[in-house]
Amino acid sequence: MSEQEKPTSVLGRVWDVAVRYQGVVVPVVALTLAFTIGGILIALQGVNPLIAYESLFRAALFSGDGLLRTLQKATPLILTGMAVSIALRVGLFNIGAQGQLIFGALAAAYFGYSLAGAPTIVILPAAIAAGILAGAMWASIAGLLKAYRGVHEVISTIMLNSIAYGLIEFLISGPLQEPDQVLLRTPAVAENARLGNIGSIPVAFIGAVLLAFLVAWMLNRTTTGFQFNTVGKNKFAALYSGMKISRLTVLAMIFSGGLAGLGGAIETLGIVHRYESGFNVGLGFDGITIALLARANPLATIPAALLVAMLRAGSATLQFDTGIKPEVVDLLLAITLLLVSIPVLANILFRDRAQKQDNVTSGWGS
Repeated sequence: MSEQEKPTSVLGRVWDVAVRYQGVVVPVVALTLAFTIGGILIALQGVNPLIAYESLFRAALFSGDGLLRTLQKATPLILTGMAVSIALRVGLFNIGAQGQLIFGALAAAYFGYSLAGAPTIVILPAAIAAGILAGAMWASIAGLLKAYRGVHEVISTIMLNSIAYGLIEFLISGPLQEPDQVLLRTPAVAENARLGNIGSIPVAFIGAVLLAFLVAWMLNRTTTGFQFNTVGKNKFAALYSGMKISRLTVLAMIFSGGLAGLGGAIETLGIVHRYESGFNVGLGFDGITIALLARANPLATIPAALLVAMLRAGSATLQFDTGIKPEVVDLLLAITLLLVSIPVLANILFRDRAQKQDNVTSGWGS
């Protein structure tokens, strides 16, 4: 009996399953390592890591309005995570979700207060649509530069983030600033332009979850989704088959920016109820962590966003209960991002088994 025909052990079969589902295994291992390293650093400060983590998650889920606060934070994170995920599916790294999000947030705020007096059926869809279109427009600039001038999207989106910050700061300190107000912010949106809650569940959270299923269906069951995936896996094969790479690149960035803009609109209409400088900081960048943790799977952005939201929502209570600075949450997320964004962890875990499987299948068609 040859080596390939020998029955594998139970451990071997388990390992084969782990290799097959490494898209789930790698993020779980990354999170475990991140929380272990974080626990060691917490212990060095003289605090029991188990108590610290218990305080963190209790505040996020079981304290007063903790669940509502967590779901409110998770909603835009699901959308920015999906925004980055769609770009990744096409082989693009959209790190400009933050700029797209704040443009969407400002556009939603403008329509939310400038249409005050209009019925809900007009003002609410108009504000949401404005947020989507603003984010899509801003992202399309990077898409066009990539498609027709070969400008790398990482460079262009970094620059567009900076331009977005500067332009929006100008607008909210001048023509869009709330009258007789020192703070850099717009007027509040109308009451009937605000997104409410069903108990402890924001209406927008339900919409974001449903949208995640819709995006997953689009990527896996439609021609456009097939083209996105094909371009991301092998651009040359897609080009050879007749797909229009430039058009798909721009379209993917428009979809990506629209989702990020929607995240900003929901943050404005559901939580802040105006655009205010500094209130949306970090949401777009957390979307990168979520997309990488979810391995560009729209459905997996839901639990990934919930995890990040729980950490963010409980960080203030963590400092109050234990004296630990809330920046430990940034540390946990940074370690997680490092581990899931580089192939080293997957190579360490699966190299030998993956090589064996490659050897078994390399004879087919070679």
